[in-house]
Amino acid sequence: MLDRAALAAGLARIADHMEQAAEELNALDGQLGDGDLGVTLVRGGRAVRELLPALPEDLGQALMQVATAFTRSSGSSFGTLTATGLLAAAKALKGRDRADWSEIAALLDAARDAMQARGKAALGDKTVLDALDAAARAAEGRAEPAAIQAAALAAVDATMDRMRPQPARIGRARIFGAKSEGLDDPGMRAFRHMLAALTPP
Repeated sequence: MLDRAALAAGLARIADHMEQAAEELNALDGQLGDGDLGVTLVRGGRAVRELLPALPEDLGQALMQVATAFTRSSGSSFGTLTATGLLAAAKALKGRDRADWSEIAALLDAARDAMQARGKAALGDKTVLDALDAAARAAEGRAEPAAIQAAALAAVDATMDRMRPQPARIGRARIFGAKSEGLDDPGMRAFRHMLAALTPP
């Protein structure tokens, strides 16, 4: 069951993992953008970690606070998109203190749709949206967190493998054209790290 304790634990693991993945993400982002993706996620993770002891039981309110903290920590486009996705999930969980793991697919769908509307990207453009969609499809019909995570990771890996040879089609990475071929999209790699971080230590 997803409740306040499970949410806080998951967010803490993601925040810790971003500290380790920051250098890798900065380097990848530096090939296609500003080179600050790792910094963005570390700052966001630290801001969120400060909230965790006082997160409300209401999952919607908790995610709204997380989104607000993430937005305040960074003005980057990826930070804004991440907060947008969190707010969409917050809206879906408003007034609830628990949710079934079987709802993860729907929450990922809500986040994807909100981020797509905000960022104007489409599926197939080689962005984090493709990773989110792959994870959502993999989570459908699953109700155990370990099974959801394993299936989502496999689906995201397959999507990254499929899209790696393609050029970026939107955002700053698009201006690099053929140079983006053979490289992972930084946002997709970041989302993959978030998924991997959810494995309990």
